Amino acid sequence: MNSRLESIERDYNELEVSLGSPEVLGDQNRLREASRKYKQLTPLVQCIRDLWSARGDAAAAKELMIETTGDERESFRAEAAAADTRVEELEAQLQVLLLPPDENDGKPVIMEIRGAEGGEEANLFARDLMEMYTAYASKRGWSVETMQIDNSEMGGINQATLMFKGDDAWSHLKFEGGPHRVQRVPATEAQGRIHTSSATVAVMVEAEELDLEINANDLSIDVYRASGAGGQHVNTTDSAVRITHKPTGLVVAMQDERSQLQNKLRAMTVLRSRLLKLRQEEQDAKASVERKAQIGGGGRGEKIRTYNYKENRITDHRIGFTLYQLQAALGGELDPVIDALSADLRARQLANND
Repeated sequence: MNSRLESIERDYNELEVSLGSPEVLGDQNRLREASRKYKQLTPLVQCIRDLWSARGDAAAAKELMIETTGDERESFRAEAAAADTRVEELEAQLQVLLLPPDENDGKPVIMEIRGAEGGEEANLFARDLMEMYTAYASKRGWSVETMQIDNSEMGGINQATLMFKGDDAWSHLKFEGGPHRVQRVPATEAQGRIHTSSATVAVMVEAEELDLEINANDLSIDVYRASGAGGQHVNTTDSAVRITHKPTGLVVAMQDERSQLQNKLRAMTVLRSRLLKLRQEEQDAKASVERKAQIGGGGRGEKIRTYNYKENRITDHRIGFTLYQLQAALGGELDPVIDALSADLRARQLANND
């Protein structure tokens, strides 16, 4: 193990030097990849260095303990015990940090939210989810861009596409994909009865052109006039764009930007990210410990999480985690839920490594 840790530290030092080299600085792709890897390795290398230091402290205290007597020996005995405890803590931390990194860490995240079963109440709930994730992003210091939004008649959303940018956006949001269920009295309910509705969330990383090559012959691109809010420009020019990927049948439509070119670029970004996600899911189909089906049928019976307003409860069914702080979660206080999901993932990864 020591030789492996020393090798990691050497690689890190070489990477640090390369970040200042003209070859890397002159190549944006290499610089971006090297910077991302450097950020990933930094906590691991810091832990390794802390471990070397703690082991050195333990060894020095034990040596001095042998050479002394009385109260002085007891003082060094206490120092040695504290250093040994610190070594155990760092070794446990190191086990987690040595787990293979997620290849998507550090990349921007694209999230698609749709109302599913429950009519307009599902669309209202979809907006609640969008606002929850936007608030969560704000608390974590991420930037959020609304790439596309299709508002429903009563103030909900039929569908929205958001992009989150932050170093740890993927590591937190990757758990959010799937059907979300709400149990509450809808604004549309006159009798005060509790209804069950659902919305679906899909989460993927932004794919760059170097991640995935798309054959132009596989695309069908249609332009049409946008509809909805947008001023005089709407319904006067063919600015909306719909792209169909013929081999998979995936369809992406964008109309929020005034320029046809801008809408096309956004649509291609989402399409490329969907295709990359599809490819990754196919590659990981045989090892899907940390990946779960995201959309499902969107039905009331299928869900990854339930939001129960009467009980002020949020329950994640994948790990059986329940929190009676629903309103706080909807306001962006999602860390207790996501931390529990992260801990569960780490535990399963460590168990698989044994």
